[in-house]
Amino acid sequence: MLKTQRASSILRIHKTLLNKSSIAPNDRYAALTLLKACWSSSSGASQFDHRTSFKDVKPPAPGWKLGAGLDTSLSEGALQWKEDIQNSKRKTWDLTSMESMRDSYKLLTSAIIPRPIAFVSTLSEDGVPNLAPFSYFSMVSANPPLLSVSFSLSPRRPKDTRENILKTKEFTVNIISEAFAEAANVTSAESPASTDEWILSGLTKESSTLVKPPFVRESAVSFECELYSSQDIGLPETSNPTTTLVLGLIKKVHVREGALAEDGLSIDAAKLRPIARLGGKGYSRLTEGFELPRVSWKESKEEYRRLADQSSEKS
Repeated sequence: MLKTQRASSILRIHKTLLNKSSIAPNDRYAALTLLKACWSSSSGASQFDHRTSFKDVKPPAPGWKLGAGLDTSLSEGALQWKEDIQNSKRKTWDLTSMESMRDSYKLLTSAIIPRPIAFVSTLSEDGVPNLAPFSYFSMVSANPPLLSVSFSLSPRRPKDTRENILKTKEFTVNIISEAFAEAANVTSAESPASTDEWILSGLTKESSTLVKPPFVRESAVSFECELYSSQDIGLPETSNPTTTLVLGLIKKVHVREGALAEDGLSIDAAKLRPIARLGGKGYSRLTEGFELPRVSWKESKEEYRRLADQSSEKS
């Protein structure tokens, strides 16, 4: 009860500060920063609410017009963002001279977020199954249908998933949903190559049709893939690879019908309930989404010319 009252007080003061135009920007920024710190210390981690569902919301600035940039008149978020720009200095890292790759990893994985997770199932040449999550993962192309997964090369031993893909040329990629997040996470342990992560996780194998590695029955979306290409990558000044990039040709897609949208082809994010990686030990979920219309150049070119003329006059 006390925590709830404290949180309500913080939010009330926060709203008051935003509405007080008489408060100097620097003072308002300092107060907001302090309130954010208070909120963090008072709230802690809340209980995971399975009832929270994905919902469609309006865009952050529905009235935005061409050339408006960061329009602070349209949202409180834009106002706060502008104050942060004005009052917060930039810190810069030169990654070419960064001594610790661990620092580089910490910086990049906390900046490039949220990252989708490839839950990859493979078999060794001897038939030993392997299951592991990787967040260096993305769609590459729809034609041909390609996805990418990359693997950091450990000085101790290469990733079993990488070795299996390069040797057998086959794998499946499964999308992780909220309901089995912990089961998927446990497979990230650096266990011996002989370990069967399916046993560790308690997840269920489903037979693939075109490749030998099984896919995850609990996953609402799974891709059967064959190796399209691989590329070892290293620092330009050395010949030692640090990462292997794998492109997988998607041969077949399995989607649980309950995860499909009304058109019967698209995946409904509200039903998929995917999780994504953040920095450190962090994960995230999808709770809101908004649509932005694709801008038509035909309808926008006259306004662009007007803005370009104004810019020329000012310069």
